[in-house]
Amino acid sequence: METLIVDTNIVIYCLKGIQAMEPYIQDYDFSIADISLIELFGVKGIDEHTLQKRKKFIKTCFVLPFNNEIREIAISLKQDYTIKVPDAIIAATAIHYGHILLTADKEFRKIAELSAIIPEI
Repeated sequence: METLIVDTNIVIYCLKGIQAMEPYIQDYDFSIADISLIELFGVKGIDEHTLQKRKKFIKTCFVLPFNNEIREIAISLKQDYTIKVPDAIIAATAIHYGHILLTADKEFRKIAELSAIIPEI
């Protein structure tokens, strides 16, 4: 089974049961960038139920660690494109590990170096 790296928004959509996510859940393994864990768990006032659902989901993913190569790619992406730091790190992680990014964020389309699937939500 092919592995996709999932953006933070995809995790949230999967947990909400958004129908457009079903084919991806069934047909792919998921990986996730370290920074997405910060985005998912570093939420002020997150309730215990949401926290536990997110932790359970993350246990089904391969967590891709941040490293020097990802940092360098992210710096290059920030120099070439107008993107937020977390998005640069997520894109750089996908590029570094050779994974296709599954995201609902259309801003990723502008990154020529990145392979991405952007489903309509």
